[in-house]
Amino acid sequence: MSDKMICSPYLPGWEYIADGEPHVFGDRLYIFGSHDRFNGKRFCMNDYVGWSAPLKDLSDWQYEGVTFRKDQDPDNRDGKNELWAPDAACGPDGRYYLYYCLANYPKIGVAVCDRPAGQYEFLGYVHDSNGNILGQRDGDIWPFDPAVLVDDGHIHLYAGQGPLDLKMAKKQAKTHKFTCHMELEPDMVTLKTEPVPLIPSVTNSAGTGFEGHEFFEGSSIRKFDGKYYFIYSSIRCHELCWAVSDRPDGGFHYGGTLVSNGDIGLEGDIPFSFTSKANPGVRNYIGNNHGSVEKIGDAYYVFYHRQTNRHMYSRQACAARIRFENGEFRQAEMTSCGLADQLPGKGYFEARIACQLYSAEGALFSVHPMVQNKKHPAFTQDTSDGQSGEQYISNMRNGASAVFKYFAPAEISQIRLTVRGKGKGQIQVYVNDQPAAAVDVIPSKDWTTISAPFTPASEKYSLRFTFEGQKAVDFKAFELL
Repeated sequence: MSDKMICSPYLPGWEYIADGEPHVFGDRLYIFGSHDRFNGKRFCMNDYVGWSAPLKDLSDWQYEGVTFRKDQDPDNRDGKNELWAPDAACGPDGRYYLYYCLANYPKIGVAVCDRPAGQYEFLGYVHDSNGNILGQRDGDIWPFDPAVLVDDGHIHLYAGQGPLDLKMAKKQAKTHKFTCHMELEPDMVTLKTEPVPLIPSVTNSAGTGFEGHEFFEGSSIRKFDGKYYFIYSSIRCHELCWAVSDRPDGGFHYGGTLVSNGDIGLEGDIPFSFTSKANPGVRNYIGNNHGSVEKIGDAYYVFYHRQTNRHMYSRQACAARIRFENGEFRQAEMTSCGLADQLPGKGYFEARIACQLYSAEGALFSVHPMVQNKKHPAFTQDTSDGQSGEQYISNMRNGASAVFKYFAPAEISQIRLTVRGKGKGQIQVYVNDQPAAAVDVIPSKDWTTISAPFTPASEKYSLRFTFEGQKAVDFKAFELL
């Protein structure tokens, strides 16, 4: 795949950034996120790193290096606690402030830097005017997943976590209640106001309009056209939702779903079970979600993450264009083109940019035992964490499909696939769900190129690759030529 091609996931296949908060500073787009490890055993095992791209060319992503290390936090000198989801803002003094929390640690840390993607230095913990640290005081909520907004001279901070259900609410009643709003002093670290609950959790959502989409985690905040948009991960885990208010500290009304990392809800609210062995309407292996929306030029984009490698500990940053009209968002469709309107109609494409991946029975929650036992396809890689090398789709068994959206029409006559594995049969190629080609597959230990005649659609189109046969194949890439 061309290094200059805009696609989703938008970072290299070996990079695992989750919880991405997009921010435009100057003429560049910056991503602030946690940093998973390929084949990690826990969330966010790596140090924070920076990535940015010029607004005029969102294919030109630049690695900024390590921005903040786990052991820079004074309470984590041994680096044992992971750095969970961060956010960042430019303060009144023109410097950049990074807000973060350590895994299972009830504090919000603040670090500061002169540049958005520079090397941040620890500043302090969010505390009150008496020096008492937020999260350590009697009655404090768990200060989880901080979000920050500097607006008209005010510094707004959001943090918290809600229960997934009423059983969890009883178990974690003292800490995991809801998300709160606070205001900070100009020093960016001292509380100016005390935490105030913001939107409902499952404990108090009856009659509010949030029912079924209550707050769970992943606080994020944006201001568009004079209104405040609170973005969060709901109790459904796989979706990002939005709520809107005329003020930043309350009065939020439920708006809807921004994106689901299983495309759930695009064609109606299908039933889904975290424990079911078959979910025919789910089009990707789902798991927790966290991200936000950013306006780039005249368009709006939702940033989220997907699961890979059969679990939730190797997540990757994705994006999709989203409609925003009359103050309301419409749920975005996961695509392979992400920050672009479409992919080129000719060229080499890595299989890792599939926006949908599912078995003959649909897709499952990413920690389901059936997924762990390799009954389903998965995004993975052969190289170790941090090493370059192409990601691919493994274990496509009979009926498994990978979907790519969308391609520009072009004059081509052939499609070429790169596959390997013990599988024997055919890979059926569909254009907009209509049969377009059949490529014969034979067993091969090494990556092998196979091809067939192919004619695309005359307008923007999707591609679906479905394996029909015995055993399984790995799918690395395809070429339109």
